[in-house]
Amino acid sequence: MSAEWLRWVRRGGPAERPGGSQEPGPRPPPAAPCYRRPKFLRGGGGEESPRGGRGGRAVRGTGPERPLPWGSGYAEVINAEKSEFNEDQATCCQISIRRRELGLEEDKEWLILCSTQFLTGYYWALFDGHGGPAAAIIASNYLHYCIKQKLEEVAGAITETHPPMHMSGRCVCDSDPQFVEEKHIRVEDMVVGALENAFQECDEVIGQEMEATGQTGGCTALAALYLQGKLYVANAGDSRAILVLKDTVVPMSCEFTPETERQRLQHLAFLFPKLLDGEFTRFEFPRRLKGDDVGQKVLYRDYFMEGWGYKLVEKADLKYPLVHGHGKQARLLGTLAVSRGLGDHQLKVIDTNIEVKPFLSCIPKVNIFDFALHDIKENDVLIMATDGLWDILCNKEVAHMTRSFLAENRTDPHRFSELAKCLVYRARGKKIGHQWMLDDSHEASYDDISVFVIPLHNRDEDC
Repeated sequence: MSAEWLRWVRRGGPAERPGGSQEPGPRPPPAAPCYRRPKFLRGGGGEESPRGGRGGRAVRGTGPERPLPWGSGYAEVINAEKSEFNEDQATCCQISIRRRELGLEEDKEWLILCSTQFLTGYYWALFDGHGGPAAAIIASNYLHYCIKQKLEEVAGAITETHPPMHMSGRCVCDSDPQFVEEKHIRVEDMVVGALENAFQECDEVIGQEMEATGQTGGCTALAALYLQGKLYVANAGDSRAILVLKDTVVPMSCEFTPETERQRLQHLAFLFPKLLDGEFTRFEFPRRLKGDDVGQKVLYRDYFMEGWGYKLVEKADLKYPLVHGHGKQARLLGTLAVSRGLGDHQLKVIDTNIEVKPFLSCIPKVNIFDFALHDIKENDVLIMATDGLWDILCNKEVAHMTRSFLAENRTDPHRFSELAKCLVYRARGKKIGHQWMLDDSHEASYDDISVFVIPLHNRDEDC
């Protein structure tokens, strides 16, 4: 999928359509994406105050007039004046997927997004922006289109028991089916590959759009796709998704931070030391080394080490570490708190020419939940949220709130929306003086918070 076509989708027609000819006349400069909240919110649009008036942190959520797929609930709140805008974005929709026949023009294939259904999927996604809202807005506009296209490219394979070696189904070698079986290539592997390719494609589009419009910044991306009885959760960043089932909690994602991906980052620096431009050391030490440490043996870790060892400190080890800090304070190249995400193509370490992007991966980790292997109960839900929630509440606390609330509100048709609001309220806390505090007098979240609550029991089964 080309960036040109995606620009056409957003703007209502580019100067050049895929497979078409250039229209006469100069092309106007591309417009930067307009700030807005998710379209499915009540009063959604670009005209509202980003803080809901009077500089407050009003919790906004979905209402009965705009039901979401499966009766899902959504709620959000803006940060405590850390930035002018709420940099989170959210999207949910139905995705209609049809087989892409060879020989049809690209524009005829792509223009009809809800064509005669071949397969139907359901999609929810959260994007947590940093350095401005632009990247999250672009990602929320485009990622589902990228996923649709990548699924259509493999639509023939994902309806087979075993994906064929050749998309056409032709066997060049009689043992082709055996090779596929030996590699244990399953239908879900094709969906995972489509999601990975879609994230890659969307990241390229964001880079082109941001450069063309003079925007900067990036975002994390957490996406859930229900297709053919399976739930796929793809994560690139530090948002989180958990399944709250009757008797257990199933983590559906893991956070990607400089600490959790230390070895990958260090290995990249080992393979391509020029990326550090002589300004950073790839080694990890328990603290920033000082001049007095030179000549001493201190604890360290390298890319091939899970454990720790001792290293004789050299002068080069006094450089700033590639990964520095701990917990929420850990930073990649002293700049980013995440190690995977979309965008940030122009981001450089301050006062250097060192680009962050080679270390920032856009490829998600995809986890799969097969509904056929589980007895889904009435109150079983998927909780998706940006890190503003998880910085305050752990999985166990969220699961306890979820089970208690749903058990007490069985007859409320809007209980999933109300639960989303309750989770946001709980993490946001109350303003006491100039601080936001929890009921136990601990500090609340000052970050943007966005939450989806997706019920699993009465899911649509037409896919």
